[in-house]
Amino acid sequence: MNESILYALLLSFFAGAATSVGGLLSFVVKKNNFAALALGLGFSAGVMLYVSFMEMMPEAKTSLIGLYGENAGAWLSVGLFFGGILLAWLIDRFMPSHHIQADALEKKNKLKHLGLFTALALAIHNFPEGLATFMASMENITLGISIAVAVAVHNIPEGIAVALPVYHATGSKSKAFWYSCLSGMAEPLGALLGFLIFRSILHGAAFGVMFAMVAGIMVYISLDELLPTAHEYGDGHGVIWGVISGMMVMALSLLIF
Repeated sequence: MNESILYALLLSFFAGAATSVGGLLSFVVKKNNFAALALGLGFSAGVMLYVSFMEMMPEAKTSLIGLYGENAGAWLSVGLFFGGILLAWLIDRFMPSHHIQADALEKKNKLKHLGLFTALALAIHNFPEGLATFMASMENITLGISIAVAVAVHNIPEGIAVALPVYHATGSKSKAFWYSCLSGMAEPLGALLGFLIFRSILHGAAFGVMFAMVAGIMVYISLDELLPTAHEYGDGHGVIWGVISGMMVMALSLLIF
C-alpha cells in the first residue's frame, strides 16, 4: 500500500476511534462535568472552518482551473463547495438523528434501541468526516493531523451518545463500549471506499473535486454539529475563544510546516 494512503488511513482510524473515548467517559462522568468539551469543540470548528476556506478551497480552485480553465474551474469549485454542503445536509435530513434527547434516559425500555439506532446513525454521519480526514492527509500530512484531531474531539461526545443509553439499558459496560467503538470505525472504512470510488471515476480531477466538496462538508459539520454541541456543554464566550484558538493554531501550523 502506498505510504501516503497508509498514513491517511491511520489518521482516519484515529479520528474514528475517539468515539471509544466517549464510550469510556460515559461510565464515569456526567454530562454537566463536560464543560471543558465546549472549548475543544469550538477549537475543532475553528480548525475546520479555517482549513476549509484558507487551504482546501484555494487548493481545489487551483487544481480545477488548471484542468478546465479560469472561468469554468472557478465556477466548478464554488459549485462543488455548495454541493458538499448539500450532501452533508441530505445525510442529516434523510438519515436517523444521532442526537440523544435529555428525557430519553428516563425511558428504560427504549434505551437499548436508542443506543443501537444512534450507533447506526453515527456510522452513516462519520463517512464524510472520514473522507475529509483521509483526503487532507493525502495532500498534506500536517493538515491531515490537524483535521484528525478536530474530528476526534468531535467524536468524543458522539461516543457518549451511543454508550450511555446502551449502558443504562443493559448494565453492560462492554456492550456499551464496543457499540461506541464500532460506530467510529465507519470513518476509516468510508474514507478508503470513498477515495477509491472517486479516484476511479474522476481520475485527474479527483483531488480538486473532492477538496471542494470536503470543504463544504466540513463547513456544514462545523456550523450544524460542532458549534451547537459546544453550546450545549458550555457558554458562548468559551466556544468563541475555542473557535478563534483553533483558527490561530491551524494558521500557525500551516505557516510553520
